[in-house]
Amino acid sequence: MTATRWRAIVGGLVTGLVTLGLAELLAGLLTRFGWSSGAGSPVLSVGGAFIDRTPPWLKDFAVSTFGTADKTVLLIGISLVLTVLSAVVGLLAFRRFAAGVTLFVVLVAVAALAIVTRPDSGAFDPVPLLVGAYAGLLTLRAWWHRARGTSEGATGPDRRALLRLGAGGAALGVLGIVAGRVVSGSARAVDAARKAFVVPFVKTPVRIPSGVSVGVPGVTPFLDPWGQFYRIDTALSVPQIDPAQWQLKVTGMVEREITLTWDELLAKPMQQALITLMCVSNEVGGRLNGNAIWTGWPVRELLKEAGVKPGADMVLSRSSDGFTAGTPLEALTDNRNSLLAVAMNSRALPPEHGFPVRLVVPGLYGYVSATKWVVELKVTTFAADQGYWTPRGWSAKGPVKTSSRIDVPADGDTVDAGTVAIAGVAWAQHRGIKAVEVQVDSGPWQPAELGTEATIDAWRQWVVRWKATSGRHTVKVRAIDASGAVQIAQEAPPAPDGSTGYHTISVTVR
Repeated sequence: MTATRWRAIVGGLVTGLVTLGLAELLAGLLTRFGWSSGAGSPVLSVGGAFIDRTPPWLKDFAVSTFGTADKTVLLIGISLVLTVLSAVVGLLAFRRFAAGVTLFVVLVAVAALAIVTRPDSGAFDPVPLLVGAYAGLLTLRAWWHRARGTSEGATGPDRRALLRLGAGGAALGVLGIVAGRVVSGSARAVDAARKAFVVPFVKTPVRIPSGVSVGVPGVTPFLDPWGQFYRIDTALSVPQIDPAQWQLKVTGMVEREITLTWDELLAKPMQQALITLMCVSNEVGGRLNGNAIWTGWPVRELLKEAGVKPGADMVLSRSSDGFTAGTPLEALTDNRNSLLAVAMNSRALPPEHGFPVRLVVPGLYGYVSATKWVVELKVTTFAADQGYWTPRGWSAKGPVKTSSRIDVPADGDTVDAGTVAIAGVAWAQHRGIKAVEVQVDSGPWQPAELGTEATIDAWRQWVVRWKATSGRHTVKVRAIDASGAVQIAQEAPPAPDGSTGYHTISVTVR
């Protein structure tokens, strides 16, 4: 590649960095002073718009391939795309300045559209991008003149000026992008609020009975260790909500619309519930589920205060970042412990799990129930409204299917002949697990020893003591729920309403 082309590419990259750096810095400052909710970030807004328009097959691929790192991969992908587009702007501008400017303006317009269409966008949110774009255009023009030797008195490329402009522009861009996230101050405010949080008094706390563990090393702990609970959501950047500013509105088909504040919620009589949450994207044998003790106020009590009108059959919950979930009204008003949760395992919710308030509903996949950073409950009907994922091809109601998983041995392990513990977990939230059975090769189904059932809303550990003989063996597991229904054997992918099939592993015995 010629030196001329390299100068053009570098000019485009510096232009992109200046634009994004200044925009991200200004967006952070607007957030810091309360003039923006954070939607002014071009990178996060474009990423959020991309997630909103992601087809189900691509979402499944991202989750199954990258798991909880899917958002990191997306940010890396956005960075690479922006790098390539910036380089193209530079190349076009060097050949024909107007063409490069046109492409630059088109890219800025696309980013601006992403910003103004975000659910939490405000009047000031497009301003940082427009200011950054103006600075970017000035940078591109200055680079073009110096690289082509067309500035006043120049007879060729001004290499020293290019070096100064490139180094200064790149430094401004990188520092602006980093500083934009730091100066917003939102994370610090949330961290301070979480440290000051005291878990509300609960009259009848959850008591986990002895015997829930089968005592086999390597089995998923009965309660997920702090910080290891799975995370799947549509938020590219974790919303940072100061609880002092948080409000929950109850709207729609109710006798009385209600606005609930943080202090009002904490003053309510709290309950605890032991609940296993499940992501619908979980593959057979996957680990996109987790068990925790949740503290909160029953949703049914809030809906009782609002007075649900006849004919309603769904509650559309909305997150601060615009995500929505359509939950069957019955699941929020029956005897299950559906909560407006404020604490997880006796600590304030982590920001990535919904601080200050989230929904927790036993027996339903998260995409129709587990709304994080919840700010609105709209009482409505399935005929009138749809949650975020329903128009994208997923089923409307999402009951969790009976399933089971082998944790040890792992697929492909080699074990010694003799007694081998085959163990794992099984779940059928809000129905409970009655039995678990294991099959080795094509032999008979063997009953497993079950850990004590703490609640029908949580998983159960299980173990089978297998007399292992030399050779390679195939091991399958299936669960039976409390109604006597056997786990579905037919294999099916997660879409549209949860995966099915028996988890199967291969083990070599030496």
